[in-house]
Amino acid sequence: MTASRDRLTLPEVEALAREAHAAQRDKAGRPYAEHLAAVAEGVRIRGGSEEQIAAAWLHDAVEDDALSAEWLAGAALPQEVKDMVLAVTKRPGEEPEAYTRRILATPGALLVKEADLAHNADPARLAVLEPATRTRLTAKYARVRELLGLTAPDVPPKRRD
Repeated sequence: MTASRDRLTLPEVEALAREAHAAQRDKAGRPYAEHLAAVAEGVRIRGGSEEQIAAAWLHDAVEDDALSAEWLAGAALPQEVKDMVLAVTKRPGEEPEAYTRRILATPGALLVKEADLAHNADPARLAVLEPATRTRLTAKYARVRELLGLTAPDVPPKRRD
């Protein structure tokens, strides 16, 4: 994402996402911003673009009602960021097949969802959940990975420092 006066910079997108999700906790009770940061880092270490990293910071904002679809439509972001965010936004009652087809049809969205699934399915993160929830989520994430063609176990490249 090239910085310009009429576009949000990546640090501004991060700050906005952190603020939007500030009151939210994940299923383990951790601050939700930790998940956003992990997904953004997952995109980065997988070689994602700045637009994909921005989409990673915002990937759950509309789905979780942290930011509205109207806000996203008017945000000072490249259209490709908006498209990726909307692609990975699960809609109420949506079948996994329709959801994953939209992700696959949207340039850049697959990498964002891959990083999201990797963090969601992290064994250390799942280990703190009750067994029934852990089992349900493990099956859900595996099914989405399968539909997306991400059948090999997710082993992201080492962090580049």
